[in-house]
Parts: sequence; structure tokens; C-alpha cells
Amino acid sequence: MTGVQTCALPISVPAETHSHGGRIGAGDVERIVREQLGEILGADPDAIGPDTRLRDDLDADDFAIIDLVEAVEAELGERSVGLAIDDDDLAELVTVRDAVDVVLARLGAALDGDSA
Repeated sequence: MTGVQTCALPISVPAETHSHGGRIGAGDVERIVREQLGEILGADPDAIGPDTRLRDDLDADDFAIIDLVEAVEAELGERSVGLAIDDDDLAELVTVRDAVDVVLARLGAALDGDSA
């Protein structure tokens, strides 16, 4: 037999590689939420604090809240496969702190799912 024989061996490749290392903390999530709110609403992120009310103080409507959730999922999804914020969580988002808490809870669920 002449020629080259090849043998196809299964190779395990991760579905996604993470470009950012390390754990994501509450401070990181708060910074991302504030930056995204600033971009979406044209507000100064430095003027947005944990107790800032999304609808009352920032005049965010339902579409802005959805935009916020999608932007946070997109940014943090690069670091945590499986991050998803449920539509049911949107009603709970009153303050920036609420948004941070929901994201942290979902990140914990996504990380728990990664180790399963």
C-alpha cells in the first residue's frame, strides 16, 4: 500500500475559551452595570450608585432595563458560559444594587452548572 494513512482520533476541544481569567466579584459587576446604564441612558456612570433607582432616578423604561440585561449578559457571558438572566428577574430590578444582586446570583448558578 502506498500513500499516507491517516487515523482520525477524537479530540476534545472546549466549546468556548475564556479571554478573561479570574472570578467576577460584586465590584466588577457593579462597575459593568453602571457603565452599561451610562451608555444606554446617557448618564454619568460615576453619578450612579448602588441605591440609584433605575426607573425613578434614571428614568429607565422597560426597554432600557431589557437593554441593560442584554448588555450585561453579553459582556459577562464572555467570562461565564451559561449566564442568563430570566425575564422574571426584570420585575425585581428597582435599584442598581438589585441588578448587581441578580447578576451575582445568576453568575453563581452558571458557575455551579459549569462544575456539574
